[in-house]
Amino acid sequence: MYIRATGNISPQKTFGHQPLVDAVAYTGNRLACIEPDYKDFIDPKQIRRMSRIIRMGVAAAMECLQEAGVKVPDAIITGTAYGCLEDTNSFLSKMVEFNEELLTPTSFIQSTHNTIGAQIGLMLQCNNYNNAFVHRGFSFESALLDGIMLLKENDAANVLVGAIDEITNTSHTILNRLGLYKQGPVSNLDIYKTKTKGTIAGEGAAFFLVANEPSATDYAKLDGLHTFYKPEGIDEIEKQIASFLEKHLVSIADIDLIITGKNGDAGEDKIYEQLGQTVFNAKEVINYKHLCGEYPTAAAFAMWLAAVAIKSGELPAALNYTGSADKKINRILIYNHYQGIHHSLSLLSAC
Repeated sequence: MYIRATGNISPQKTFGHQPLVDAVAYTGNRLACIEPDYKDFIDPKQIRRMSRIIRMGVAAAMECLQEAGVKVPDAIITGTAYGCLEDTNSFLSKMVEFNEELLTPTSFIQSTHNTIGAQIGLMLQCNNYNNAFVHRGFSFESALLDGIMLLKENDAANVLVGAIDEITNTSHTILNRLGLYKQGPVSNLDIYKTKTKGTIAGEGAAFFLVANEPSATDYAKLDGLHTFYKPEGIDEIEKQIASFLEKHLVSIADIDLIITGKNGDAGEDKIYEQLGQTVFNAKEVINYKHLCGEYPTAAAFAMWLAAVAIKSGELPAALNYTGSADKKINRILIYNHYQGIHHSLSLLSAC
């Protein structure tokens, strides 16, 4: 299927289809999204009633549809692991504060995981297929797979697929206490140099309009998607990668670039380092989580990055890529894992 348009709000200056030139540097173990002026996409009266993650999701979706020139998609599919954490926290706090009495329903209504997809549907007056997937580290991939099936079965000609997750003060405190993030001051641009436990928290909202027919303005073609759960070891991961490429009649030699989900955590990065000595040996490999941070649906940022690289024919300057600058990028393999549990492979190529 073909990626026709994108919309991406992240800790980098990615909104508005600007070229990603200089990486925004952060000090600390948390990256926050750079939010745009929402008035260009959302009615100001509605903005006041939306929490931060809903604004981000709606704006990213609207930018994507605007670029594609599509007013109403045939389907809206979202993936999120955390959902609307800010509203959830607000509702639970008020339950305690008011002793479970006299509660306003607004925070509860907006705390559900399908709120963003529903809000997009309401704004577009779209009564078509609308679904949300909450599958932890597979949330984005599950949404994308659902979109693939709709297109393959000719139930839709174009599908809006997105992934949204936020980090709040409360959730960051809890996850930090569990040891997920690095301790002490750390720069996001240096996370691969610090061989210590933990990563940096991230968030983002990325949307794609995917279609079953090509057009002159497509970013890239999505050739394949595969997920696997809790592999026993590096040998099984290598077999999964080999099987995935064989299924799509591609050899590792045909891959121009590999994007991995390396996140700076010494334990979790071992998998990528081992693959770099075997399957990915002698291949051009880049990482991306120093730009967006780590969160369950971060693979959506990687797909946006791959699509932009294929369409432009070059990698964003913010990646500090040291490979062959004159080599055209026609095919990209994305390999990501979340906490060593949820593993995914995506194959993109030039149209």
